[in-house]
Amino acid sequence: MSAFAHRIIFVRHGETPYNAENRLQGQRDIPLAARGRDQARAVGRALRDRIGAEIDRLEAAQAFVASPLLRTRETMELARAAMGLTPAGYRLDPALVELTFGDWEGLTWPEVKARDPKGAAARRADKWDFAPPSGESYAMLAARLRGWLQSLSEDVFIVSHGGVARALMSLIAAVPHAVAADAPIIQGRALVFEKGRFAWIG
Repeated sequence: MSAFAHRIIFVRHGETPYNAENRLQGQRDIPLAARGRDQARAVGRALRDRIGAEIDRLEAAQAFVASPLLRTRETMELARAAMGLTPAGYRLDPALVELTFGDWEGLTWPEVKARDPKGAAARRADKWDFAPPSGESYAMLAARLRGWLQSLSEDVFIVSHGGVARALMSLIAAVPHAVAADAPIIQGRALVFEKGRFAWIG
């Protein structure tokens, strides 16, 4: 998708209790922890300071969109308030929901390895294409997001998930699958996708 024309300001949701415990949360609807709420406010303040005029332009275009899960909605509302915007002024899009880890959701990686050693080994061998039992792979997530990207008609500000950011790295910036699947997606900072590249700000 090298011809993708629009600019995306991407924010990953703040830390949750599952993140702190290194549990696979996927599509489980886990709220933010106190640190995650602080991260959401911090990224909002940083973006207001760094790109305030662009924030105002996106707000005028009603171009704020979040995953429907609670942790992304909370992050969006806290970040918007920190930007001086009305917290509720955004829309939801189910295409931006995190990939599901299926039967592995709620487990730590040591628990996954103990319960499903063959599956854990298969994922290590091909993290992009492997889908846990009843779950999704990054490849499946990227296929879901491809249609969403093609539907965009303007620049957009989104709050979503680590897996979504990794899929966007592949789709927009042609990051190799194995590299994208392991890319660290930092909470409390923003990631900008533009002109076939991406960069962190804030």
